[in-house]
Amino acid sequence: MSVLVMGLSHRSAPVEALEDVALSRDGVAKLLDEVHVADHLSEAVVIATCNRLELYADAATFHGGVDEAGAMLSAHTGVPLELLTPYLYVHYEERAVSHLFHVVSGLDSMVVGESQILGQVRESFRLAQTSGTTGRVLGELFQTALRVGKRAHAETDIDAAGRSLVTVGLASVVPSVAPEGWAVGQVDGRSWRHLVEGCRALVVGAGSMSALAASTLAEAGADVVVGNRTPEHAERVAAAVGGTAVPMSEMPALIAEVDLLVTCTGAAGVVIPFELVEAAVARRGGRPLGILDLALPHDVDGAVAELPGVVLADLATLAQAQDADGGAVADHVADVRAIVVEEVDAFSAARRIAQVAPTVVALRTMADTVVEAELSRMQGRLPDLDDRTKAEVSATVRRVVDKLLHSPTVRVKELASQPGGADYEAALRELFALDRRSIDAVVKPDPRSGESGTDAGERT
Repeated sequence: MSVLVMGLSHRSAPVEALEDVALSRDGVAKLLDEVHVADHLSEAVVIATCNRLELYADAATFHGGVDEAGAMLSAHTGVPLELLTPYLYVHYEERAVSHLFHVVSGLDSMVVGESQILGQVRESFRLAQTSGTTGRVLGELFQTALRVGKRAHAETDIDAAGRSLVTVGLASVVPSVAPEGWAVGQVDGRSWRHLVEGCRALVVGAGSMSALAASTLAEAGADVVVGNRTPEHAERVAAAVGGTAVPMSEMPALIAEVDLLVTCTGAAGVVIPFELVEAAVARRGGRPLGILDLALPHDVDGAVAELPGVVLADLATLAQAQDADGGAVADHVADVRAIVVEEVDAFSAARRIAQVAPTVVALRTMADTVVEAELSRMQGRLPDLDDRTKAEVSATVRRVVDKLLHSPTVRVKELASQPGGADYEAALRELFALDRRSIDAVVKPDPRSGESGTDAGERT
């Protein structure tokens, strides 16, 4: 197994640095395309969200893969490698698998336990498949990872502990626009969702984060208006939540009217400038305006937070959010971590068994060749043997060979499933003088199903 991951996230870099490396879907596709001509990387999946940018790859060599991955991230984000390096982390082989399983389970998220990352990883994998940069190694890894993420949410209460970024963000701004008497952070025991009912909310953008915000607000009883540069996209999101789609040209007037503004467009620069919000505030008659900016880079000019009546929450402020029920969260996190450890061990064991399987097949193939040669020689020396005797001798020889090989081949698979199992595979090759070329020619089996695969060139 030669999985390599290089990236940066909210855990290793400030929001400002994450803004600098933000990649659009088109940018991710171009990064994936470069893998096709790489010397040390043969497969790749890129996870690009508001909180992380990670490149997963099948690396022929560790150092060569690290050098190429770093150069690719620098080139496609436009950030010099020397400025990027302090924020980068690298994981290899089993540590890379463990990291991905933590990510899909919500353990590495800004809001621990949030489930949106699972959908984002699934979409990242689909994009890589479309780009033709996934093969046997990352295909098995990401399919397993998605299953692990589902299992974590199905078998534990991590969902109760973890809230999506949208939910946390709304909880931070909704009280500011609630009816008179509700103070920010003091909702008298009532959920923020109760305060949304009857509010009018403008959602700018039509991506997954914006769609999640729109559906969350609609479910809580808000009147949702959706704006996007592509009218068809806005109409799709609005129709899904029973809201209204509007053109971007109506933005100035709507910001003066709505109670909440949620934006996540994925644009390269500021979409809602200070002057636009300042003019809207002047027309609001003192009514408060809650703004939730989930975009990376920012959609809203951060200076609007200084305007009277405006409460702004963005990724930087949400990163500081703390869950009040720390003890319960710790218990749920421990449950998920136990699942991750179990799944990493199982995946790694399966991969180790898959790596020794070609050697076992090569050994049995060599044995069959020897048996056939000896039976042919016997037939030449004893041409008068009748067919029944020949068949009995042939069956007896094959049974003897099978019995002699059974124990060592079964045992080497058992030992190979343990850490350091490659040593046993090497010993088997050495003891039986197996030609490495004969092993490499064996089609690799699927480590999960036990069936033969089709990629004879998979690296081990």
